[in-house]
Amino acid sequence: MKVIIAQRHPLDKPVNSPEEIIRKWLETIFPGSISVRDILVSSPSRVCQVGNNPIVRDTEKTQESRKIEFNSTSDKCVSCLVYVSVSPETDVGVAQAEIFGKLSLAFNSSQVTLIADPSSLSVRPIDPVTPTETQQPSIGVPADPTGLSTTRESLDFNSTGPGIASTFYRVHMKLNMTTTVTRNDPGETIQKWVQRKLGKAKMNVLNFKTLNSTYKVNDHKKTGLEMVNPGSCPEDTHESFRGVYIWPITEAQMTETMICEKNHGSRASRKCELDGVTEKAKWAKPNLKACKLVITISDLDKVTVTANNSADVVDMIKDLLGDEGDLSDSQLATVVQKLDEVLGVSTVTPQLGGDIVNIIADILGSNSDLSAVANDILGITDSVGDQMDFPEELLNVTVPSLALSMINVDPVQFQGLTFGVSSFSTGLVPEIFVNQIFLSQPCDGTVASISLPQALHNFFPQGNKKKRVQFHFYGIQELFKDPATNWTLNSYVVSASVNNSNVSNLRDPVVVTLSHLKPKEKNNKVECVYWDFQKNNGSGGWDSNGCETLPSISAYQTTCHCYHLTHFGVLLDVSRTPISEADQEILTVISYLGCGVSSIFLGISLLTYVVFEKLRSDYPSKILINLSVALLGLNLVFLLDSWLSSFGSYSLCITTAATLHYFLLASFTWMGLEAVHMYFALVKVFNVYVPFYIQKFCAIGWGIPLLIVSLVLAIEKDAYGSVLSEASLDSLRGSEPFCWIQSNVFFYVTVVAFVLLVLVFNVVVFIVVLVQIRHMQTNKPAATGNKRCAMHDLRAVASLTFLLGLTWPIAFFTWGPARVPMLYLFSVLNSLQGFFIFVFHCLMKENVRKQWRIHLCCGRFRLSDYSDWSRSMTMGSKTKQNQLVHRSPSVKSVNTSSRKISDDSTTASCSSGTPYQQGA
Repeated sequence: MKVIIAQRHPLDKPVNSPEEIIRKWLETIFPGSISVRDILVSSPSRVCQVGNNPIVRDTEKTQESRKIEFNSTSDKCVSCLVYVSVSPETDVGVAQAEIFGKLSLAFNSSQVTLIADPSSLSVRPIDPVTPTETQQPSIGVPADPTGLSTTRESLDFNSTGPGIASTFYRVHMKLNMTTTVTRNDPGETIQKWVQRKLGKAKMNVLNFKTLNSTYKVNDHKKTGLEMVNPGSCPEDTHESFRGVYIWPITEAQMTETMICEKNHGSRASRKCELDGVTEKAKWAKPNLKACKLVITISDLDKVTVTANNSADVVDMIKDLLGDEGDLSDSQLATVVQKLDEVLGVSTVTPQLGGDIVNIIADILGSNSDLSAVANDILGITDSVGDQMDFPEELLNVTVPSLALSMINVDPVQFQGLTFGVSSFSTGLVPEIFVNQIFLSQPCDGTVASISLPQALHNFFPQGNKKKRVQFHFYGIQELFKDPATNWTLNSYVVSASVNNSNVSNLRDPVVVTLSHLKPKEKNNKVECVYWDFQKNNGSGGWDSNGCETLPSISAYQTTCHCYHLTHFGVLLDVSRTPISEADQEILTVISYLGCGVSSIFLGISLLTYVVFEKLRSDYPSKILINLSVALLGLNLVFLLDSWLSSFGSYSLCITTAATLHYFLLASFTWMGLEAVHMYFALVKVFNVYVPFYIQKFCAIGWGIPLLIVSLVLAIEKDAYGSVLSEASLDSLRGSEPFCWIQSNVFFYVTVVAFVLLVLVFNVVVFIVVLVQIRHMQTNKPAATGNKRCAMHDLRAVASLTFLLGLTWPIAFFTWGPARVPMLYLFSVLNSLQGFFIFVFHCLMKENVRKQWRIHLCCGRFRLSDYSDWSRSMTMGSKTKQNQLVHRSPSVKSVNTSSRKISDDSTTASCSSGTPYQQGA
């Protein structure tokens, strides 16, 4: 505590010492349970800096108004440290509160007035210590107490507590030291021993050093002790970017605090240190980290960057970026310019380099337009990597969305280098690895990698210059905008460089493997490119010269061979004639509406044929039922696919994709079986007998798709997964995640090749059937001029087209200027395939309509008996010679009703010319 002592006495009487006065004062005010053990008092001072205590101020005014004659040395200000004991023992908090309350009150007697500054009071419990008689009367710092101060924060062991003036001594010691041979510094051991010994007397060791580390056996311990008067730190005005601060006169080893100029809730601090050489008090560097800057980014133009203030400028930019957020073009240019100036005058330590890289990461993560400073930012990161001063062989710097790896290489032992990013998510710190060998193939799961061949050692700098290779990873695309291309950057960017070298025309290629941000779709094109700093009038842009894009079956990564070093990426060309967002949305709506409508009418068709037994008694009807089941499953799974994929379940997505694959293959298999049966019915009409006909068709129609899907799951189940949708076999699916085949190999083999094979066969059968019909028409010239028969032929062709899936080949013609119209046609026809099957093979069939009228209609629309149905069956029996499948003794079949390609009423009028019935 700090105590003001005002003593009144005649001039002929001696003045009591401050220690005697304070002891009598304390013994007077303390109760019997509190006894004073020891008092340590600093040298008296005429200047006493006290807090804003009204008691002190009022007493001082009273002293000035007294007319009594005082001794000129009677008014004193001292700092003191008092040890007391409490007996009997009581609660620490209670004792602290009682002592603090007694000391906070001013004490007046006839001869003396004592006032303790409450702001300097610190009451702490300590371990029992008995001061020795030889102890010097000095004021040190108490060892770290077990309790807390009632008025101040805990004191730092290495600094003098606030409000306590210290006495300093210079201690010279010569001592013998016996020790075992260890790696520990003897001086460090001695310092710990001295601190432990003096700490018991509440003293602290400052500026310890050993003058001679050779110890003689015959030397005896010698100690020299003399007082040091370091003085005080003078008043100092410190101007900085965080404000102007006037530090008052402060005693050595004291720390002053001041309220920050901009943010008043925080404080700046500065310590008055004891110089270990001059043994004088001197100001340490102010700690202003808690204070906000009082300037803006625009004021940086007025700052001159030097080697001495470069670190401060970097810290200032970091703070300003946190306050400003997004930067304007001019602010961004100023920041980049100052960073470049810092690199031009400074030695880039790992700390400084890491701070600069953090600033770059903050800029990349903002919404600022970076196109004007892209090359400058890339140049700064390159300079940081080149100039970074570190003794190790390898140093990595990783910050959100950015990573640098610097390797000091030995040209003699250089066998290549591989840098890669094993894991990364936008906005997070990338996980990187470096291998001291050349890897021609990337590791599994690598986001990006770049491998340098051994031939690169020919480009290392000659002489004693350092040989350094550095790699960069940029996890953000906004930095690499090229207005001259319509292509999209579809990967992260990696780069490699050799210091002080321009690497080009390499004998062996640099292998760059980059994962796609968006899976490559069927019609997309990818190309390996590098960032050319000279393109677009020096603003930079992408170029592919010197880079080769290797053929790849993967939609998820691309491997490049390049013969120079720079920043590499993969561009994606979505389509040579991309569709607009409006067209894409319309096509998506058409697809989902068409599939929904088809599902409804396929369900009606299935229900009709299953409920009415007479309709499913022949082979064509049974084949139609199986085809309808496959198409209904395909449409329903397609409609639910995006919803199921939104759950994010790995197993659910694989199951959904495999199910969709199965129903797609089953649909085309049954379309092919329709063509097979049609061939038997219309072309090969004699001596056709196939035992277990429908059973074999079912085994093929449902078994082959199951076999294919099972093989895919057994070979590589990860071939199925969640992908971004594309213009596929069904239509445009939109941009939502979609569970489907994500492996190009399995897609082209198990889907494209299979579908193409079925469609080629169906087209051939379709042509043969048309030729057969035309041949029969030429043999019946009476029917060639009949317009009703011409309409019947047209309906027959349309019916076969949808039945055999002949609208699907439109997908192979969605290119060039006709791409958008063909996509619309493809979406409408194929999503409504189930609806058209219902129209031609259910709604327009006379026998189906009669079953509806018999069982579903009422009133005049309902048929009262089966006379019309019987009559129709009789007519069919009498016209066997016109049926396309003749039942002979060698043909094992049942007498079934015929399924007609068009409606029966039209067939009746044209039967003499064109018999279009399919029998079994």
